[in-house]
Amino acid sequence: MSRALSGFPEFLPRERAVEQQVLDHLRQTFELNGFANVETRAVEPLDVLLRKGEIDKEVYAVKRLAAADSEPAELALHYDLTVPFARYVLENAGKLEFPFRRWQIQKVWRGERPQQGRFREFTQADIDIVARDVLPFHFDIEVARVMAEALAGLPIPTATLQISNRKILEGFYLGLGLDNPTAVMQIVDKLDKVPAEKIADLLMEQGVEEDQAQKILDLGLVVTTDTSFVERVESFGVTHPLLAEGLMELAQVIEGASGVDGVVVTADLRIARGLDYYTGTVFETRLEGWEHLGSICSGGRYDQLAQDKRSTYPGVGISLGVSRLLVPLGLTASRSVPSVVLVAVDSEDSRHASNEIARQLRARGIATEVAPKADKFGKQIQHAERRGIPYVWFSPSSVRDIRSGEQVDADPATWAPPAEDLKPHILRTPSKEQNT
Repeated sequence: MSRALSGFPEFLPRERAVEQQVLDHLRQTFELNGFANVETRAVEPLDVLLRKGEIDKEVYAVKRLAAADSEPAELALHYDLTVPFARYVLENAGKLEFPFRRWQIQKVWRGERPQQGRFREFTQADIDIVARDVLPFHFDIEVARVMAEALAGLPIPTATLQISNRKILEGFYLGLGLDNPTAVMQIVDKLDKVPAEKIADLLMEQGVEEDQAQKILDLGLVVTTDTSFVERVESFGVTHPLLAEGLMELAQVIEGASGVDGVVVTADLRIARGLDYYTGTVFETRLEGWEHLGSICSGGRYDQLAQDKRSTYPGVGISLGVSRLLVPLGLTASRSVPSVVLVAVDSEDSRHASNEIARQLRARGIATEVAPKADKFGKQIQHAERRGIPYVWFSPSSVRDIRSGEQVDADPATWAPPAEDLKPHILRTPSKEQNT
């Protein structure tokens, strides 16, 4: 028996049914908002991935046992979908209509230490809007709103979409007189994992004075569900043009993304995002009662990630970690198979009649299977129960709901189950208490 590999989740059929319904919902939401689907290759040149941020320890390199002479010597599996998408835009710019709206759902790979909510192989769902040279700011608002709507339609605990703007942080630090705001942001981004006292020590190790460190911590504690954060930040007495621009932008996103039932939107000035390519709006998302999972949905604006000698392609996007969301919650479906009906078989000589009934039901969109053998009816019913199939059809014209025992006459050309039985449905989210 082969040994299980940690960090590479595999789903049983009930769990896979949940994932498929979640992915269908995401696709439908994205396409309703005009996003087109793309799929990019699984590998990129290693140097392309390594130049986009502090992720070198997370990348899986790809080594062929029989190397091809003409291919790059060093390839790696992509660790997110944004960097490959930037490359895709550059290579296909002449064939795309800008602004280009893309949704993408694919596997990604990271060499992280497996733990709850963190995997080495997992599924991500991304949306991005990219333009040529200039991307109007209203797209930042739209991306946040679309993902809020997508999250609101999932069977998950209440999600909090935490939004910040790196211009606020950078402008605030520059207004304090600090000359390396990026290094400060990388420290502040750990505020949700590291005590404030330790953050202050790390800042002072970077040459930040004690009073400056305190103001940086004060800024990171600003969290509001409305635009009152603007006055709070202004009360600190720090000024800089970039800071003012960031405050104005964040206020617009908070106002535009709020009001989606089931999702809380906050301005949260702890959020900085670790990857270097973000330049303005940034997003993270946490689930009520499951905050220990960290962010399950993140992203932001990137103005310089994709550029060639003629043009720059600024973009804004947000990515949902589907596996990170579903696996820890332990969601399951009402049945492990799509089948609604099992057609019983009287005898092997009459199997063709059972097959014909199944054909008529399938032609009308009713998932149906035929009993594997002509056993006693009681055993065929037990077979349906084990598979979670709610109805058994008895030739020629009766169907039984085996949950209630009710049996009625029916015509396979017209009969239909209640809508809620047509597909497996996702059972309720486990409570926080069940998982502690």
